[in-house]
Amino acid sequence: MSSADTRRNVGARFRNGGGTVKGFVQRVHSPHPSLNDSLEGELQDFLTDEDQLHTYDDLTKVNPVTPTTVLKCLQARYSVKVFYTHAGCTLVALNPFQPIPDLYSLDVMKEYHCAPQPKEFKPHIFIVAEEAYRNVRGQLEPVNQSLVVSGESGAGKTWTSRCLMKYYATVAASSSVVKSQNTVERIERRVLDSNPIMEAFGNACTLRNNNSSRFGKYIQLQLDRCQLLVGASVQTYLLEKTRVACPPDNERNFHIFYQMMKGATDEQRKEWKMPRGQRFTWLPKSEKTLEEDCFHETVEAMVHLGINAERQRQIFRILAGILQLGNVNFSSSADESQLCNLDEQSKDFSQRAAELLCVPAEELQTCLRVRTLKAGKQSVLKPCPQAECSMRRDCLAKVIYAQLFEWLVTFINNSICADESMWCNFIGVLDVYGFECFHINNLEQLCINYANEKLQQHFVAHYLRAQQEEYVSEGLQWSFVKYQDNQSCLDLIEGSPVSVFSLLNEESRLNRVSDTKTFRTRLEKELCGNANISWDKFSKEPHFTVAHYAGKVNYQIQGMVEKNKDPVPPELISLLQKSDNPLLHQIFTDKETENPTNKGLSKVTVVSKFKNSLESLMRILHTTTPHYTRCIKPNPDCKPLTFQKEEVIMQLEACGIVETIHISAAGFPIRIPFKDFMQRYGLIEKYSNSMSGSCCVDVETDSNGILRQEVEKLLSVVLHKAFDLDSEKHNSWVHCGRTKVFLTQSMLDLLEDQRKKILSRCAFSIQCCWLRYQQRRRHARQQAATLIQAAVRSWLVRRKVQKWNRAAAVIQSTWRKWRALLKSLAEAELDDAKDLVEEDVSALNPVIRERGSVQLANIQEPVTVRGWPMGLALASAPSITMSLTATGFQKMMSVMASLNLPSRRAEYKVETNQYTKGLASIRAQPKGSVKMHYQRSPLLYADRQPDMKTDVTGFNEILLEKTL
Repeated sequence: MSSADTRRNVGARFRNGGGTVKGFVQRVHSPHPSLNDSLEGELQDFLTDEDQLHTYDDLTKVNPVTPTTVLKCLQARYSVKVFYTHAGCTLVALNPFQPIPDLYSLDVMKEYHCAPQPKEFKPHIFIVAEEAYRNVRGQLEPVNQSLVVSGESGAGKTWTSRCLMKYYATVAASSSVVKSQNTVERIERRVLDSNPIMEAFGNACTLRNNNSSRFGKYIQLQLDRCQLLVGASVQTYLLEKTRVACPPDNERNFHIFYQMMKGATDEQRKEWKMPRGQRFTWLPKSEKTLEEDCFHETVEAMVHLGINAERQRQIFRILAGILQLGNVNFSSSADESQLCNLDEQSKDFSQRAAELLCVPAEELQTCLRVRTLKAGKQSVLKPCPQAECSMRRDCLAKVIYAQLFEWLVTFINNSICADESMWCNFIGVLDVYGFECFHINNLEQLCINYANEKLQQHFVAHYLRAQQEEYVSEGLQWSFVKYQDNQSCLDLIEGSPVSVFSLLNEESRLNRVSDTKTFRTRLEKELCGNANISWDKFSKEPHFTVAHYAGKVNYQIQGMVEKNKDPVPPELISLLQKSDNPLLHQIFTDKETENPTNKGLSKVTVVSKFKNSLESLMRILHTTTPHYTRCIKPNPDCKPLTFQKEEVIMQLEACGIVETIHISAAGFPIRIPFKDFMQRYGLIEKYSNSMSGSCCVDVETDSNGILRQEVEKLLSVVLHKAFDLDSEKHNSWVHCGRTKVFLTQSMLDLLEDQRKKILSRCAFSIQCCWLRYQQRRRHARQQAATLIQAAVRSWLVRRKVQKWNRAAAVIQSTWRKWRALLKSLAEAELDDAKDLVEEDVSALNPVIRERGSVQLANIQEPVTVRGWPMGLALASAPSITMSLTATGFQKMMSVMASLNLPSRRAEYKVETNQYTKGLASIRAQPKGSVKMHYQRSPLLYADRQPDMKTDVTGFNEILLEKTL
């Protein structure tokens, strides 16, 4: 069968869901075609519609999987400004080298965080972050997560790590609890503010990247049981402190020095003894301005982390003192027994450095030019040659900067790290220096590339080798996919008993001056059997070449042993311990207490210390669930939106992207032991069997056979519930091994969906029962409250009615007494009928009778009115016919009393008062001749006109009754 047919068969299996398991045979693909090959055969079929290549959001959909097809897809997506692409279990990120608006906004974060299935969205770094966060929230073993961001220098690792931290600080801090909101915001801000400080003191502009990390860091974001961010911790690895005193050609020093030069005020410059226009030897390319040269942002971050103004002043004075040290130059004296000479300018710079470091100037100059030798209990002072003076000066600057950086990391950890009782899980973000290959490479590049080899080996062990070996051990029929294993390179660098590191340590611990040619000869003799190391015998400079996973690198031997020794003269440490700068004194006093000076073979070298810290990191990574993001640098010049095929294809082949895609497309990326699988998904079978009444197996049983049967039953239930699949398709989605269940991502999503549905139903049933219980309880309380209220109200009503009855009895009794009193008074005041009969009415004077009488219609005889108002007498009937015989003043008074004559705007309206108001006295109705006693009448207001606005009360209300 031809290679083309082989790739077509493999691609067909990929399209059918990742390939079958039972009877599955995958053939090893032929060597990758070069970029210059014509696109014919199977590649032509794939690339016929190149306009649609940018729609391939997952490289496992590519058919066939070759470097050319993968490269074409990435180039097509990059051309339409799509920078993230899934590559099976990893995420490929291409650096655009320019800001992309709204690509990392808060709205995008919320969109991915709230999505039911984030993988259904476009590929993004937030998908990786959200997957890790949901694993912690779902407590999937191992619960702790690690996000490994790898790639070359300038590929965008630092920016990606910054976005990940911002995502978790936003998502994991979204608490609705008002009480803890201030604490959450404080932790979030401090975690984010640690980035500007770490980058200012640990990053620098290199030939390949304007913001290259010159140290490695692993940030643990600590989460509590509610998956809220409560703290963080930072672990750093191998700061490139040699850059302080020996920055490479055409590269810059650390950002913090340039920030001070460009952002300091006049007062700060005066305090730091840095006048404008002054140049420093250790600050090359100072005229170049970068976005990272933001001094105000660094100072603001220090304030937020709790570094007060006085402590900041001490830090910047130390940094300014380091810069002044760089301008101190030594010249050899004519007599070797004399000290090296310092010109006037160098003396001035050393004086400034001593004042800034708060140490005696003369003692500083002595420590730089004089070496103390101990012979028994005696000390001998020996002048140092010019080269050693410069080395001691550089050593002083490097040790001060390294210890200051370490103090900053410790301070940051104390500021943002939570107590162990407050957090239970963490998400780690690993940002390390990328693979480096410069014109001149030394110990720093060897350690950096060694760290990248370890990470690549972890990726290979976790995803490529271990996954395939586990397929075979679990009984899956599998043909291995070839991949590049870098274990032999690691054995060369760190292996036992003989390796580059072991030989370097032995050479460093010998109390003699190292010889580069001798060391090269020893390396060649001891390591000649390893194919990953080679030598150029015709090179003038002694060096050795290591074949790394990402390419070959030449390492210069000159100076490597001295750098590994990292000697610090004790005179310098003693000088710094006497410093009047509180921070500098504290740093070196604590350092002397914690790490006493080691001597002889027990001395810790740079590579041994770095190896131990890296092994500690790898142990952490092995106990977590890793998530890999591969950052790709599309062009070596960092030009925006420029894609160079040769640059990208080398990185794809170096990091094993093509092999990863092969295994991810054909294999099962999710592996869960039977016991854990049943604990998590056993409720699906339990819920399905609840209607039939069958019992479920005990998940605590140790029998894998019984557990496997139950797992198969559960999987058959899930698959038949979702859709009716044939058995062959079942095997392409899931496979039961000897001890584990192997799943594709689609099958895992299906299981999680079924589990969520059942949990939702159970939660709904619980809610219904709880609501029913609450409703019944509320109804019972309402009935009890109603009975209590009815009883209280009835008691209150009875009490009120009884009170009313007592009051009514009192009122009635008083009323009756009052009526009887009034009746007796009225009978005594008014003429009685018997008195009218017996009384002898005297004859009226004819004149009075004529002028002071009133003729009523129902009385035959005229009624005589003597000064009494006629109103009361005339109100006995609704219709009155009268003849007024009164004249003069009596006539006027009678008319005024009888008529209502209100005055309004000089007009008079005449109306009968008694008829309209309906008030009269029955007792006052004249019967024949009536004798009226005006002065003694109880009708006090009978001669007044009743007013609508005045209520008649008292005796008048009783005596004046309303007539209809």
